Amino acid sequence: MPPVATAILIVTLVAVCGLVLGGIRIRGIGLGPAGVLFAGILFGHFGASIDPEIADFTKEFGLILFVFTIGLQLGPGVIELWKKQGILLNSMALSIVVQAVILICVFVLLLELPVFTAAGLFSGATTNTPSLGAAEQAALSLSGDERPAGIGSLASAYAVAYPGGIIGIITSMLLIRRLFGINVNDEVDQIKELEKQDYEPIERRTVVIDNPHLGSTPFGQIPGVEDSGVRISRIRRAGEDVVQTATDETELHHGDLVQLVGPRSTLDRIEPVIGGKADVDLMKEKGEVVYRRILVTDPQALKKSLRELSLDKVFNTTVTRIIRSGVELTARGSSRFHYGDIAHIVGDKDSIERVTKFLGNSGKSMKETQFSPLFFGIAIGVVAGMIPFHLPGVPFPIRLGFAGGPLVAAIVFSLIGSIGKFVWYIPYSANLALRELGIILFLACAGLGAGETFFEAALSVEGVKWMGLGIIVTMVPLLTTGIAARMIWKQNYLTICGVIAGSMTDPPALAFANSQADSEASSMAYAAVYPLTMILRIIAAQAIIMMFA
Repeated sequence: MPPVATAILIVTLVAVCGLVLGGIRIRGIGLGPAGVLFAGILFGHFGASIDPEIADFTKEFGLILFVFTIGLQLGPGVIELWKKQGILLNSMALSIVVQAVILICVFVLLLELPVFTAAGLFSGATTNTPSLGAAEQAALSLSGDERPAGIGSLASAYAVAYPGGIIGIITSMLLIRRLFGINVNDEVDQIKELEKQDYEPIERRTVVIDNPHLGSTPFGQIPGVEDSGVRISRIRRAGEDVVQTATDETELHHGDLVQLVGPRSTLDRIEPVIGGKADVDLMKEKGEVVYRRILVTDPQALKKSLRELSLDKVFNTTVTRIIRSGVELTARGSSRFHYGDIAHIVGDKDSIERVTKFLGNSGKSMKETQFSPLFFGIAIGVVAGMIPFHLPGVPFPIRLGFAGGPLVAAIVFSLIGSIGKFVWYIPYSANLALRELGIILFLACAGLGAGETFFEAALSVEGVKWMGLGIIVTMVPLLTTGIAARMIWKQNYLTICGVIAGSMTDPPALAFANSQADSEASSMAYAAVYPLTMILRIIAAQAIIMMFA
């Protein structure tokens, strides 16, 4: 068969068998997509192989798809997580890296493990391919670019330790779960409760104007209102019985009834400034005021703050609240629309029609995947991953690689949101599909590559020794840090799993962590610690060579 046809056939068969294997659950626990890796190892052991160049392309492109879609989906959440727990989570990842280096140094000093074997074990046990490349560069630099004796054990030890590393990571997650008797559904509910605490519920309140000092002051010019998150949506003038649309430009007079929208705490602060609470629901009073939920899908509405958009002046409408990813947000003057936001708009019928056209409100666009921005972002991420940069005291250039570059690029583009007609938005279902496809391709090819020599090396005396030491390097740091995170810092189990996967820069482990629950907590923690961990792993591999070679 032609090489391409052979590759397609083998990869698809590995994917099918691996997904079936991953779907088998024992006591509610299964391998998930990580089953594809072990199916690939078995296929490779029994002689299935594909063209190396095709395998390399498929594996790396799959990895890029996986990390880029994760970064694109979770970018804003990752930034929020950095603000709240960035130091703690990255300290946990740092602890895992440092412990692994200490264990490797102990093996070299006490067991007289060859330095190249030790560096290979470090890279394989921590499932970090870029650190293997860095170790090889360090070894070659010390020998004047000639291949030093024993350097072949770098790759051999890496290959033997890598599958054991993945098994060790997954096992560590399961042991922590079993040790603390964790119910994953309870962990998901806990995360949802914490998310609700971050956003104060928004409510409506009718207030009668009785502050004689206001005069004819427009609502938006009342001190404290501008960025309080309180918006005015309706008004019934004193002596009238018809409700009208109200905006920040609406002047307030004594006896007017106004409807305010905002968080309870800020409503409690603004209400005494202008009057007192009234037991009237202006939404049920007669008038020509219309309320509509509008999808923000037109790029012209993005990038500018609500203050700059001036929807109240231009369209005579008021944005009372914004719903983003299911969370209600206050509409402040500094707020900016993101693609796919749902804006609550109040105004008269004609104004609502005009602002709807301006904001887009295209349900069809929300279901479409825009591939031009997607591939542009991937291209930028690949270039960024290949750019070398230097750190003080490190003699070799460091690169983020095919995993780190696209991940960082995706986070940045998700925060930018759009550039002209380029909008970095992928429907959630399409994002999940691309993410799953990417990790399946990566795992299938990684398994096929490891399977050819895995059992031969693993079943030899030396191989068994390497695998045992590798599993120790994998599991000891993960278990000690994971247990401390749960007992001392009271971290959520899914967040711990994300830190574990991110500290090992291991996509299969992240895929397993995500398969345990319908939550993005693991992916956010993974992305939060990944950049620092990647750099630390590369430096650590070089340091091992430099210290003992």
